[in-house]
Amino acid sequence: VQVVESGGGLVQPGGSLELSCTASGSIFNIIAMAWYRQAPGKQREEVAITNRGGGTNYGDSVKGRFTISRLNPDNTVYLQMRSLKPEDTAVYYCNARGYDSFRETYDSWGQGTQVPVSS
Repeated sequence: VQVVESGGGLVQPGGSLELSCTASGSIFNIIAMAWYRQAPGKQREEVAITNRGGGTNYGDSVKGRFTISRLNPDNTVYLQMRSLKPEDTAVYYCNARGYDSFRETYDSWGQGTQVPVSS
């Protein structure tokens, strides 16, 4: 299963940006899709996650500013980011997990997309 992100780029503090991510390949189902980020010198952290039932959960630092949404038929997930702060600067990674066509579990990561927040 392959995961590809897009939408990163330089944004000014207070600005907005939307990331998208699509999972493809021999997918039987997707149990959850999530966004993580890793800032320079820091550990990777979970930003937002959505499960197949539509439930969502957010990291404390982004609650109220970021929104995760998913289009099930397209296996695509979006991350709308508003009121961006310099501390949101990071490489953002998409993750998809579930069962493939062979009923084997997968846990796939994208290559990451850079989001620098700076004036």
